[in-house]
Amino acid sequence: MHVRRVSCRPQRQAGFTLVELLVALALMAVMAALSWRGLDGMVGANERLTAHADDVLTLQTGLAQWGADLDALALQPNTPSIDWDGRALRLLRRDSQSGAQGLHVVAWSQRLIGSSGYWLRWQSPPLTTRGELQAAWSQAARWAQNPSDEDRRLEVRIAPLLSWQIFFYRGGAWTNPLSSADTAAVAAVPATAASSGTGGSTLGNIVANSAALGATAPGARPDGVRLRLPLPTGQAVSGALTRDWSSPALGGTP
Repeated sequence: MHVRRVSCRPQRQAGFTLVELLVALALMAVMAALSWRGLDGMVGANERLTAHADDVLTLQTGLAQWGADLDALALQPNTPSIDWDGRALRLLRRDSQSGAQGLHVVAWSQRLIGSSGYWLRWQSPPLTTRGELQAAWSQAARWAQNPSDEDRRLEVRIAPLLSWQIFFYRGGAWTNPLSSADTAAVAAVPATAASSGTGGSTLGNIVANSAALGATAPGARPDGVRLRLPLPTGQAVSGALTRDWSSPALGGTP
């Protein structure tokens, strides 16, 4: 007769011990940290690339607008079409949307905003009378010096900028617009090409006669404008940038 002996020792269940579970959790935590650092680096790189592309696109757009403003220069009797006073470049340009319905005064300048310098553009609303034109021309100069809240609403911030320089091309040479030689070369615009009018007279016939004014007023605007922009380091585009514009009437670059 055989007696079956039954063991009272409990059988070990399949699974992880507490130590093994803690080790697995520690490994998972390390892997998660490494993965997060990798994802964070990818997100940061993507943000930097996006910011770089935005900065480049903004600067390109600003330079394109610069050229468009110069291409659209309008000539007026007894009124300069372009002026550089060492702080702002003021332009009188045609309205690209409404054609002969009005003009705009445009100004470009560089100014500190906070602790950084920026290249800025200002544009007046459409102008239809001489009084509006004269007021906007003066307002553009004030904007570059000490802008009011109203002036700031009309400005656009283009790009960070350390400083800038402007040169005019006249008489076969690049000159400083503030030099006495360049100033003496600028002839006064004759008022015979259009009615001188009063402060409230309209500009419609004057805009239509811009071509005739250009033919009778050599020196009313330069043959070319050179723009030099020293861009700060740490930006998408840095170093010295030079942009030359030549009058469409020349058919080439100075």
